[in-house]
Amino acid sequence: MKTRRRIFLVALFAALFVLPLAAQWGSTEKVDLDAIYRIKEEGLQRSKVMEITSYLTDVYGPRLTGSPNIKQASDWAEKTMKEWGLANIHVEAFPFGRGWQNQRFVAMAVTPRVYPLIGFPRAWSAGTAGPVTGEAVLAIIQSDRDLDTWRGKLRGKFVLTAPMRQVAARLQPLGSRFTDQELTDLSRQPTTAGRGRGAPPAGGPPNPNPQEFARKLAQFFLDEGVAALVQPSNNGDGGTFFVQAVANVSRDPKTPPQVPQVILAIEHYGRIFRTLEKKIPVTLQMDIDNAFYDSDLNAYNIVAELPGTDKADEIVMLGAHFDSWHAGTGATDNAAGSAVMMEAMRILKTSGLRLRRTVRLALWSAEEEGLLGSAAYVREHFGDRQTMALKPEHAKLSGYFNVDNGTGAIRGVYLQGNEAVAPIFQSWMEPFRNLGMTTLAIRNTGGTDHTSLDDVGLPGFQFIQDPLEYDSRTHHSNQDVYERVQPDDMMRNAVIVASFAYNAANRDEKLPRKPLPKARPGRGQ
Repeated sequence: MKTRRRIFLVALFAALFVLPLAAQWGSTEKVDLDAIYRIKEEGLQRSKVMEITSYLTDVYGPRLTGSPNIKQASDWAEKTMKEWGLANIHVEAFPFGRGWQNQRFVAMAVTPRVYPLIGFPRAWSAGTAGPVTGEAVLAIIQSDRDLDTWRGKLRGKFVLTAPMRQVAARLQPLGSRFTDQELTDLSRQPTTAGRGRGAPPAGGPPNPNPQEFARKLAQFFLDEGVAALVQPSNNGDGGTFFVQAVANVSRDPKTPPQVPQVILAIEHYGRIFRTLEKKIPVTLQMDIDNAFYDSDLNAYNIVAELPGTDKADEIVMLGAHFDSWHAGTGATDNAAGSAVMMEAMRILKTSGLRLRRTVRLALWSAEEEGLLGSAAYVREHFGDRQTMALKPEHAKLSGYFNVDNGTGAIRGVYLQGNEAVAPIFQSWMEPFRNLGMTTLAIRNTGGTDHTSLDDVGLPGFQFIQDPLEYDSRTHHSNQDVYERVQPDDMMRNAVIVASFAYNAANRDEKLPRKPLPKARPGRGQ
């Protein structure tokens, strides 16, 4: 009997160990299915999510923080939400620095053959003050000795600064959805056991102060008077390139901008590189007009609300970052998330559902520069991460939900280690199991704005989304455009977000919290 009991317990333990965590959490919440029906009907039958996306991408284009584009897109978003009947629509400022926007980019090879170049300037680099023609030269500078070698030799030159990388054949699809096994693996408790420190990188000791050398190098190129720095995209091929800002960017108007810097598609960089290797001269011509904006050194978060009723002083927040990089139109990163959140607010308003708590939308700026907008908002409204000095609003927030992993369908929620919220979300997911939302991952995920709230002990969550082409094709690339956004996924995502907001706004208690983190003096958010 004892042996049989022992065998049963071992078998039970083994079954629990291999089951995904979502299967172990029981459903404890009552869900208003009539309300969910109304949300689904509005969001799936009369959706405006792709119309919103088209305005943000096709009409207003890339929304680099501090640029005219993002200010005009912000004005449109505020006007649109006012027309929907949302309340308390306003922007909240925080310090950022000078803005930047590209006005024109034309680049081509002139000799030994004429051909156009696919690429784009790096943000916050200078322009060329008109068309400039010059010799291309390969100068890979990694040490003070290299500086001495090239000093006095680069004036007016287009300087290729990096070796050519390998471009392998694409044997795997660019895009994919999570498989059932991948979702099961994602749902299991992660462990760090057995992880050792990695081997040191090959190639000799690292530069003892790489940031200092990078600043010295930037000044060297400025003093030398190079025409432009030409660099290959670190990843991507087939004309897709990935471009962000110059290294060690300064947005202080008193700091001279760095020389023009251009990222080229790897195929065009490679053609120039290999021609130079053959000792055949290459002449390039570029016309780069980059504008700087110093009149307003603030950036702005957009805020709008749906007022609550008997618990109106308590808040449920939805958020996504409104800004983007500049080579594409910021479609999957993150017009998709912004459009989903705006559409979720529209659905809740149009459906006429009663909300006990106030639902507040925040569209963040300067996420791409380091979560600056959400961090500033958290400091202003909730608390200081360094001191953990909390403000009264900290006690009023029930939870925050974020979308910023592209256009892929929502498949679940990252719980950020919050065990207590798991059975609640398990119940809320049930009406969307037929849409593929099945997974709760206890693990953390980072790199976006929910972490600003999680850092001060607030329940902040990022939805799990199918990866699709996000990392392989669209994230910060020239292919981050409307055509890569998936309408069916977007409609379903808006419905799921609206439902989670409705459930959080109407449950009797606020969402459970993890223990408060300790103060981290000297460390920003």
